[in-house]
Formats: sequence, structure tokens, C-alpha cells
Amino acid sequence: MTAKILDGKKLASEIKADVRERTERLKERGVTPGLAVVLVGEDPASKVYVGQKEKGCSDAGFASFLHRLPETTTQGELLALIERLNSDRTVHGILVQLPLPRHIDSDAVLSAIRPEKDVDGFHPVNIGRLVSGLPSCEPCTPKGIMRLLKSAEIPLSGKEAVIIGRSNIVGKPVAMMLLAESATVTICHSRTEELAAHARRADILIAAVGKPRFVTGDMVKEGAVVVDVGINRLEEGLVGDVDYEAAAERASWITPVPGGVGPMTIAMLLENTLEQAEKAAPAAR
Repeated sequence: MTAKILDGKKLASEIKADVRERTERLKERGVTPGLAVVLVGEDPASKVYVGQKEKGCSDAGFASFLHRLPETTTQGELLALIERLNSDRTVHGILVQLPLPRHIDSDAVLSAIRPEKDVDGFHPVNIGRLVSGLPSCEPCTPKGIMRLLKSAEIPLSGKEAVIIGRSNIVGKPVAMMLLAESATVTICHSRTEELAAHARRADILIAAVGKPRFVTGDMVKEGAVVVDVGINRLEEGLVGDVDYEAAAERASWITPVPGGVGPMTIAMLLENTLEQAEKAAPAAR
């Protein structure tokens, strides 16, 4: 068996085209979606991600507000900026690029963003609503994963889903989303015993651990769907958390790296921002 490709680049392009079209209609009502991105410090990877988000905003027709702050920025100064952005009606989404410098409490900063402007989906209110099965601004990467699975019409109800990684950004929220689709979910992590045995039971295997080629071919059940969230920079280039070549011989569907989950994350960020702008817009007459 050779796996079919879950093409995140193609789907993300389609979603971005829809976002652009909806944005033009919203502008006719006098509202331009606005995304504020806050970058503290000089982390090279963060700079790359911020650049991608700026380009996404430009392509979608959004207003983009980039705030570059020095590494020495205090927590108080950052919270004051967020409060100003919370009150700015031209800003519909606020994204603080992680990681933050060690002297800043990330949880306090993320909690300071108004839930309705939390387009990353990390605010405790949005996470609580997600866990409760209520409408919320969903975290971008998990939302992108779910859209990829649904675009390929992959059955989820009753299926065994195994997630390797328990982060608040990917592992936990995607588990909640899969539960909402009636999948049976197992979350594995660094303390999991016989992790490979858990992985081999999975109909849907999601790897989000940040370790290059951590998931080997013999950890993949024949016919499983493999979603690789990892982006690891090696001398040979970008690789995922999955040994792609070996896994593709056993899987039915698989995401490539790059070109799988990554493009979907940006697309979902734009969609989340647009949705908040639409909610804030005056009703059409």
C-alpha cells in the first residue's frame, strides 16, 4: 500500500480564496478584518512564522498590525499593549507569537487577550468552551487537522485515534475535537509505557512531539491515517515527526512535511480572524 497525500497546501489555498472573497464582501459593509501580531525578541523561527502571517494577511486583504518588541520588554509593558489592542475596534484578532522570553508569564499574557479576539484559540474561556462542546474560536493547528481529515471524507466516528504529544497547542485540543466526532481517543506522551503498541492500534495517528522521524514505519497500522504535525529543521531540510517514506508504505493517507498541516494553520488563523470581524460588523440592511 502506498498512502494518498493529505494535501494541506492545496486545501489551504482553497480556504484562503474563500477568505479573500468573504473579506471583499465585508469591506463593502465598511469593515476590514484586522490582525495584530506581537513579536517579542529575536527568535529566528518566530520571525519566519510572523512573516508568513503577514503575507497571509496581505493576500487576504486584511489590515495587518505588527508590533515588534525588544527582548527586554517587561511583562507589564506587554500587557499594556494587549489592553490597547483589546480596545482597538480596527483589531479583530490578536496573536502573541510564542515562545515568549523566560521572564514573561505566557499564561498571563494569553489570558489577557479578550476571548473574542483570541484567534489562536488559547484563551482559557475558548478552551473551556471547546471542552464543553460549545462554539468557540478553535486553535488553528487542531482546526486545520480536522478540516484536512474531513476534506478527504475520512470516517472518524468509532475509530481509534492516537495522539502522540499532550501540548495545550495541539495534543489536548485535537483530542477534544476528535471526541466531539465520536472517535475513541488516546493521548500518548513521554511517560507513556509501550507507546509503539498504542500507536499500532491507531486508525488515525497524529504525531506532535517535535522529534524528527520519531514515528517509525513499524509503529503504523496497515491502512491508518497519519497526520504529521512536526516541523524539524535538519541539515537536509525540513522533516516531520514521522519517518515519511516508511509510514507511507503502510498508511492509507498521510500528510507531507512541508505542505501538510503547516499551510492549514495559517489558513485557519485567517479564517478565525475573518469570522471575528464578521461577528463585529454591523448587520447588513
